[in-house]
Amino acid sequence: MSEKEIEHHKLIIVGSGPAGYTAAIYAARANLHPVMISGFQKGGQLTTTTEIDNFPGFPQGRDGNELMSDMEKQALRFETVIIEDEVTDTDLKSKPFKVETYGKIYTCDALIVSTGATAKYLGLESETKFKGRGVSACATCDGFFFKGKDVAVVGGGDTAVEEAIYLTNFCSKVYLLHRRDELRASKAMQQRAFDNPKVEILWNTEIDEVIGGDTGPMEDLRVVNNKTGEKREIGVKGLFIAVGHKPNTDIFGDQLETDENGYLITEGKSTKTNIEGVFACGDVMDSKYRQAITAAGTGCMAAIDAERWLAEQI
Repeated sequence: MSEKEIEHHKLIIVGSGPAGYTAAIYAARANLHPVMISGFQKGGQLTTTTEIDNFPGFPQGRDGNELMSDMEKQALRFETVIIEDEVTDTDLKSKPFKVETYGKIYTCDALIVSTGATAKYLGLESETKFKGRGVSACATCDGFFFKGKDVAVVGGGDTAVEEAIYLTNFCSKVYLLHRRDELRASKAMQQRAFDNPKVEILWNTEIDEVIGGDTGPMEDLRVVNNKTGEKREIGVKGLFIAVGHKPNTDIFGDQLETDENGYLITEGKSTKTNIEGVFACGDVMDSKYRQAITAAGTGCMAAIDAERWLAEQI
């Protein structure tokens, strides 16, 4: 930790998004006077989602950025202090906990971690261009928009196969693109894909380019066979990237216990981590569901867990 001004608070929330904002709303209403360090992408991944149709309470759907803006306003209404800064380092080995940002060092009695997880993408320029306009990293979130259309899924693990099968509920055909000649998914998941008439697996196949106009949606996908070099367009209107997520936990080093994929481990049905007084919510501890509504639910849980833990310390 560097020599910076130190400021103490009862409860600090690191990260925003639906988990962080919900935690802030509940904590503020419990008079914990929470301070949120939002990160520079305030609102998290949902700020890049153009339309959300599966968050309850919005029958006409909701723009992701607007939904996060509303959650922020609700947290501010109950006097949550939101600091737009990035956490660069933490010290959770002694109390009070220390959280360092670019501007200041903050200490706190209790800490809620809601730093989320970042979807891994392939790194193609055309993929980035059409993100949110045909390219997605969440079939559960966006699959409905491709009803009756042909789409492609990239990946070879359980998540990719599961998303491909899920998409067959809406789409006419789903191409599963894998760069090797054998899937990494479990045998049971593989068999489900083989048995589904709507799923076609393209082996040894990689993406060459996502095709479309400068302002319009994705129009097609050109793929390349990495064995023969043959390129072709496969006639899909959507591309789902399913090559994994990376939980945003680097700032904690090895202080908090994680599973083999880097997600924070919580105790039983609670949000308690291995360090007493530190709680985790949202996608940073959820590798299974990764939905805005489930993130919000765990944010509520984390605030209640923190409130009860702080009450026990008096």
